[in-house]
Amino acid sequence: MIPLILAAVLAISPTCDLEKPSGAPGCTRVAVDALPMTAIQVIGTHNSYKAAIAPSEMAALKAINPKTAAGLDYSKPPLKVQLDAGARQIELDYVYDPQGGRYMNPLGLKLAKETAPYDNRLMAAPGMKVMHVPDIDYRSVCQTFVQCLTEMAEWSRRHPDHMPILVIMNLKEDQIPVPGATPLLPFDAKAMDSIDAEILSVFRRNELILPDKVQGRYPTLREAVAAGAWPKLKAARGKFLFAMDEGPAKTDLYRAGRKVLEGRVMFVNVDESSPAAGYITLNSPKTEGARIAAAVKAGLIVRTRADADTVEARTKDRTTQIAAFNSGAHYVSTDYMTPDVRLSSYEAHLPGGGVARVNPVTKP
Repeated sequence: MIPLILAAVLAISPTCDLEKPSGAPGCTRVAVDALPMTAIQVIGTHNSYKAAIAPSEMAALKAINPKTAAGLDYSKPPLKVQLDAGARQIELDYVYDPQGGRYMNPLGLKLAKETAPYDNRLMAAPGMKVMHVPDIDYRSVCQTFVQCLTEMAEWSRRHPDHMPILVIMNLKEDQIPVPGATPLLPFDAKAMDSIDAEILSVFRRNELILPDKVQGRYPTLREAVAAGAWPKLKAARGKFLFAMDEGPAKTDLYRAGRKVLEGRVMFVNVDESSPAAGYITLNSPKTEGARIAAAVKAGLIVRTRADADTVEARTKDRTTQIAAFNSGAHYVSTDYMTPDVRLSSYEAHLPGGGVARVNPVTKP
């Protein structure tokens, strides 16, 4: 039986949609499920939660800083719509609000003469609040972290065969240099614990790919992933892995003196040499191509970007997305799974279509 499975895996067609195998030669469920999860490449969305800035607020922002306004002029549909469309990487940014109510009255509402209605009722409860730029770009398709998690978990339970979904997160604490802006709270040790607690309030542990599980009996996570310890797709289907996309100050605080990530829920974006290395963000495929290739070879899960700040959409430039898909990064993020017709016909999809394809670098 094992030689037959191996033969099937080696024969997988590069055009096979790994999430929904066709059953054709080289594209069977048995063959696909025998692959490690590092053998895939999927597409996802950048700032997946971001709703449009209200027109009057955007007009006020354009008058103050046209370049910043242009970079913020995009939006996303509800998370479940993105997942239905094939997004298998989601990005969430949030601020710390342990008492609740801190972000109920954003400055943008006060600065604009007229603005769209803003339902702030969920902002009153304690917990992480999801937004891009507090006070300025604060509207989200799901306002709280738990609300976003719940929407994804409910979608997943209705679609249990989906490819493993990566959720990357930025922890916002930089102050906005605008008079009257809400002071942001720093992410301290208690805040780090609360992130894990909010994830586990929605997801069961058996619905997650956890650092401890991947590390297993290896001395470090880095050694485990180098040895190919990521689960096979049969075990990874229907699951999520969470990753903190931050620098050393926050990742060290999250690790809190641990040798690796013992007991933690999230992977962390750390240097490839770290004992906690299992995931890395390398967002510039044209300039970081060699580093992406090395990280993939070392067994790390890699996320990169196909476009950024509306630049590619405005110029219809596909060179970054081509570099991203060719790089071997497992998760390629875009703002344009569908075009923004106000800007151009630019969009990003997996080469050959489908939800998941054989990774061009790690292919069997």
